Amino acid sequence: MSVNNQTDTIAIIGLGYVGLPLAVEFGKKYKVVGFDINTSRINELNSGNDHTLETSPEELKAVSMPANSSSGVYFTADSNYLQACNIFIVTVPTPVDQYNNPDLSSLLKASETVGQALKKGDVVVYESTVYPGCTEEVCVPILEKTSGLHFNADFFCGYSPERINPGDSTRRLPNIKKVTSGSTPEIGAQIDQLYSSIITAGTHLAPSIKVAEAAKVIENAQRDINIAFVNELSKIFYLLGIDTLEVLEAASTKWNFLPFKPGLVGGHCIGVDPYYLAQKANSVGYYPEIILSGRRINDGMGAYIADAVVKLMVKKEIIVWGADVLILGITFKENCPDVRNTKVVDIIKELQQYKANITVFDPWANCAEVKHEYGIDCLNSLQPAKRYSAVILAVCHDDFQELDFKSLLVDGGVLYDVKGMLDKSMVDGRL
Repeated sequence: MSVNNQTDTIAIIGLGYVGLPLAVEFGKKYKVVGFDINTSRINELNSGNDHTLETSPEELKAVSMPANSSSGVYFTADSNYLQACNIFIVTVPTPVDQYNNPDLSSLLKASETVGQALKKGDVVVYESTVYPGCTEEVCVPILEKTSGLHFNADFFCGYSPERINPGDSTRRLPNIKKVTSGSTPEIGAQIDQLYSSIITAGTHLAPSIKVAEAAKVIENAQRDINIAFVNELSKIFYLLGIDTLEVLEAASTKWNFLPFKPGLVGGHCIGVDPYYLAQKANSVGYYPEIILSGRRINDGMGAYIADAVVKLMVKKEIIVWGADVLILGITFKENCPDVRNTKVVDIIKELQQYKANITVFDPWANCAEVKHEYGIDCLNSLQPAKRYSAVILAVCHDDFQELDFKSLLVDGGVLYDVKGMLDKSMVDGRL
């Protein structure tokens, strides 16, 4: 690697929420090949658009380049262009399957693709979320087998966990501190230097790849457990007739109280990473009780919310069977189009068990993607003059602050606020 004179050619494997911002930032200083097997994604980026909204058309235009240019990003689905690269950064998704087991299929395929282009002296850095040990125990053997080269003799590896926060316009890639690591001390230092050239917030060089991998999974497992705690509190306080948000507001006056709020825990990180750590713990004979109990609580919140809404409807003598229910928001968080692992789906599925007639409205979501991923129809605009027996504010998009909620409800209808966005006096229930 020779970052000082910027002669490296960097390949970014996977151009989603993590890979594209990385390609754009590196493309400002280096020659970058942005590779993705999804040809429609490549066509979109080459036309100057990014449906994830993590990069603007202006940013894409500024870094886009023809294949023979000396700087910028060349977007392609042709793996032959990877042959010219000497640094490979893998940013493919690593979700869990329907049984909450880690799904490494994309990571394995990406490793094979990189292995086919790997040459002596090359470096492969993984950013995808994995369990501690995965890079060296799973990915490296694939690289060796596919390339015919020897690890830490012919090629080297590193791990630098992604910290992308979708929809966050303040915490962008350059101003989020980056953890780095390498398979040898020398390679670790060079990888750290490479990232330091684009990360203005600075870097932290971990002593090993396993330490960097473990740091990633515990960052989100810690947050998951904290949210599970307040979710459990919300259930207790409901039974006691106490408003949870009022309790949290009072407790937050203590200087060291952590102000977590109850809610749905989905997305590609917090709702997934703990399962990676749990599986690895099981493989070495330890059952992680706190981590998995937190997951059980958070995974059950969608059904809990749906049941709470049904009970409120019954109290108001609203017949749930066939009732029109409006769900506001289906992305996994506010003000972004990301629907990966959204737990709003759990609310919908539970209400469907009661035969309610569900309408989903989300101005941010790609409704074709929602239909493909979950089999759920959604709308990007509200049906005019339509009124509902119940309205569930599931996601706090800024767009929803302008809604006239009374006009959405039939007389005596139920308004439930999952995120505590509305004044307590306006709603029938909230977490």
